[in-house]
Amino acid sequence: MLIKFIKYIYQFNKYRRNNDNPNFVVSFEYLYPRLADQTAITPIDPTYFFQDTWFANRILVNKPRRHYDIGSSGMTIGIISQFVPSTMIDIRRIGLHIPNFSFLEGSILHLPLKTDSIESLSSLCVLEHIGLGRYGDPIDPWGSEKAIKELMRVLKGNGNLFCSVPVDRECRIYFNAHRAFTREYIVKLFDGLELIEEKYIYGIKTFDEYDSSKGFGTGLYHFRKVIDEN
Repeated sequence: MLIKFIKYIYQFNKYRRNNDNPNFVVSFEYLYPRLADQTAITPIDPTYFFQDTWFANRILVNKPRRHYDIGSSGMTIGIISQFVPSTMIDIRRIGLHIPNFSFLEGSILHLPLKTDSIESLSSLCVLEHIGLGRYGDPIDPWGSEKAIKELMRVLKGNGNLFCSVPVDRECRIYFNAHRAFTREYIVKLFDGLELIEEKYIYGIKTFDEYDSSKGFGTGLYHFRKVIDEN
């Protein structure tokens, strides 16, 4: 880092010596060193890159009249809201406002939504955190299970649910960061919903099938609530 800082000062002095643009003030007072941005490739988190593009495509294809999200990235839902009106629910407030985006303060364990009322619902990289205290929520070893039941409660018949969770060789607690699930346990927890699509992110690639031998990854799931004909 010291070498990078020396290079930074050298570049600043070179800029000042060669500066013939009178439209900008150049001063030591406004130094703002960014020393980690000279990289060979664009730094991007592959999990969020694949997850959010997959999710955006699912919303575009299904074209809901309104979408509801529980606790995902505010930036992602803000973008989605520009082509589908969206409401985000979280225990932490969002203090920003844009058209077609609304916010409700609430917990995924007690959603401020009626039973069987939501046509399109998402919760991306959220379920694995519930009950671990990371975001100020109460400690609860059954937090993920309770959250899933609540998502299923508010989803209406034929409604679509999009979620993602870490997957691994076995169900594990990486305290207090997150839990990881097996595919078998996730499918069991969403029993009663139809699994429409699943994708898995391992490293910098996506796969159509869960592979426990690959170890830690991320599962992307599209479920649909089956209407009880009885």
